[in-house]
Amino acid sequence: MKIFHLPDTIKALVFDMDLTLYSNDEYGRYQIDKLVEKLGQLRGLSFEEMNREVEEKRKAWALSHDGKTISLSYILRDYGIGMEEIISWREGMFDPRLFIKEDEKLKATLEKLSDSYTLGVVTNNPVLVARKTLAALGVEAYFPFLIGLDTCMTAKPHKMPFVKFSESSLCPPETCVSIGDRYDIDLDIPLQMGMGGILVNGVEDVYCLPELLNKTVYGGNYGV
Repeated sequence: MKIFHLPDTIKALVFDMDLTLYSNDEYGRYQIDKLVEKLGQLRGLSFEEMNREVEEKRKAWALSHDGKTISLSYILRDYGIGMEEIISWREGMFDPRLFIKEDEKLKATLEKLSDSYTLGVVTNNPVLVARKTLAALGVEAYFPFLIGLDTCMTAKPHKMPFVKFSESSLCPPETCVSIGDRYDIDLDIPLQMGMGGILVNGVEDVYCLPELLNKTVYGGNYGV
């Protein structure tokens, strides 16, 4: 876990979902592979051929953007796949219940955090998939604000999903903290907006947030 910035006053915690609120590398890889496989089918390429092309595009993008990473949705759009189609693919292909289960420790963690902060999710999956994931984890009740790929019709890294969360929750960006497992996707733009940023290595780090925030804000002005 690495803290990049914490605002003087924190009112809201904005979580990435996949590989942040749960740790399951198999499901994380599955989501990428299924989209690459679908793209390959449309282009008459094997999965291996399509995957090589996608990886080359990732590398080329990183070389021209100071080594930063980009989300797969943007690469799919480079191939002419519209956002509506990307959303449909994700909704039809992904069933988180096959990979993840209820997490009692995460429930207890979010229970503590929800006492002091507004909680939300900003994800590159559609809202339908996000709701299924939160339900599988047993934590949907803790997230009154859920911003998905189909909310703003754009994927992270982009400012709009975070602006939408701020507007919906009535929490100004400078009072929010973005929490995720990928700096370039989950933290870079929120930090530019004045949000806080915490990089995690999976749900194990999320479990530590109540204690970490309590220690960090001791004597400060965090919480509601």
